[in-house]
Amino acid sequence: MEFRQLLPDTARLSVDEVLSAIASSSQAPPDRPRVLVNFISSVDGRATFLGRSGALGDAGDRGLFHGLRERADAVIAGAQTMRVERYGRMLSRPERRERRLAQGRSAEPLACVVSRTGAVPLDIPLFAEPEARVIVFCGVDLELDGVAAQVELVRLSREELTLTSVLERLRTSFGVSLLLCEGGPTLFSGLLHEGLVDELLLTLAPKLAGGGPAPAITTGGELAALAPLEPLWVLERAGSLFLRYAVG
Repeated sequence: MEFRQLLPDTARLSVDEVLSAIASSSQAPPDRPRVLVNFISSVDGRATFLGRSGALGDAGDRGLFHGLRERADAVIAGAQTMRVERYGRMLSRPERRERRLAQGRSAEPLACVVSRTGAVPLDIPLFAEPEARVIVFCGVDLELDGVAAQVELVRLSREELTLTSVLERLRTSFGVSLLLCEGGPTLFSGLLHEGLVDELLLTLAPKLAGGGPAPAITTGGELAALAPLEPLWVLERAGSLFLRYAVG
């Protein structure tokens, strides 16, 4: 799989070259992981179509999506995103897990979810996978009987349960240096409000939703001021544009 780089220079890049460039810039701050946010959007600004993001993507987007998971220490997603997208184990292909093990890493990244109310979708395939490692940051006690996955519950008071405190705990207690956020829009907005996003990787799909209730890539209250973005590259493959920005 090859991508055509349009900015800052013209080049032809393999998917491994693209992913290696992202991973090489992932030096974490001392108090939290480096945070990469990965999203897809239609040209008219919708993050989903008919309720899910899959229809917007193509082979290039899927290659980067799974490659980023392979390189991340942990993946965080909102409870609603996990529920709607029916999350399974983080790396389904054995060869991806084997490459991580050969590097002296865990077979899969940690899966992380944050919930103030305890509305965690325990019925999705992720929680039925015995080899999956999941951390749930929760503002209430959670009944985990019957869950096959290796779940660690981090119980925090509602006052303590901020995304800043979650990321600090991931860094100090779980050794997470590179955190991949896959949404949804509410979680991305929360990370922006707390100043926790380092890079945005946005696939602009050559498709139009034509309206409907689907959200944009952020949902919630506006920031106090616009968050500036610095373009790092623009790639193209099969009509899709792959935009990489430094945030703030």
